[in-house]
Amino acid sequence: MNQFIEPKGFLVAVGGAEDKGTDLEKGIIERNRLNFFELGILSKIINLIEGGKEPKVEVITTASSIPDEVYENYQSAFEKLGVKNIGHLRIRNREDTSNPDFLQRLKDANCLMLSGGNQLRLSSIFGGTEFIQVPKEKYYSEHFVIGGTSAGAMAMSNTMIYEGNASLAHLKGEVRITTGMGLIQNVIIDTHFDKRGRFNRLAQAVAAYPGAIGIGLGENTGVIVTEGHHLAAVGLGTVVIIDGRNIDYNNIADIEFGSPISVENIIVHMMSAGDVYNLRTRKYEGKEIIIKVED
Repeated sequence: MNQFIEPKGFLVAVGGAEDKGTDLEKGIIERNRLNFFELGILSKIINLIEGGKEPKVEVITTASSIPDEVYENYQSAFEKLGVKNIGHLRIRNREDTSNPDFLQRLKDANCLMLSGGNQLRLSSIFGGTEFIQVPKEKYYSEHFVIGGTSAGAMAMSNTMIYEGNASLAHLKGEVRITTGMGLIQNVIIDTHFDKRGRFNRLAQAVAAYPGAIGIGLGENTGVIVTEGHHLAAVGLGTVVIIDGRNIDYNNIADIEFGSPISVENIIVHMMSAGDVYNLRTRKYEGKEIIIKVED
């Protein structure tokens, strides 16, 4: 897809709500459901769907090891918002992506939700398939909404962190990167950013790929991406932007694995709800975009 064509759809990347996806894997379901619902991010997602349509939402739980419980969590939250048509694309392997029923339901949907869990499952199962081309094309051609939380948010970008211990992230090689689902280009998204102390992790990723902009999403926090390049912060926490375009000294290519990295002149922005960053100009605009959806 031509990167200079502005998509008509929206991406909503969420940093996790009370460890939604991770705590949920440990069985803390009810608490997550209430906090995630009360946050209102799901409501914002539904409001982005093209006016006058009965929302058709499909939830993908591929990243999770407990897909049915995760789906029930989303189903309950969406139902509280008045959404009646909620489907579960229960895809567990690459063979499932060619299921004609799943493909048709995805084509008929106007909102797709990617749950938390393990982002490497998303990239390894969907990468190169016909299935992943459907939401990409819908995102560019219509008011299609793609939401993702935790792993589901991290997998949206073309460059994706799939592993990295935050306490060791200042050492070369401790942050592992692969190709994501490619819904948005030239960014690297990290989640649970403040609670898990992941600044060094994202900074190393940007040092290795300085053409990409790092987006660190705190819990209970997210960004709504409009026109493919306007990032509007939503939620209760902080969105951190790491821009490596002006990096001068950078030793990451020259040192041995396990050695501490040195990077000079990284630009960092911190955003709260209503603030906007422009990916195209790499400028912090600091004012809320009023998102309007035409009938």
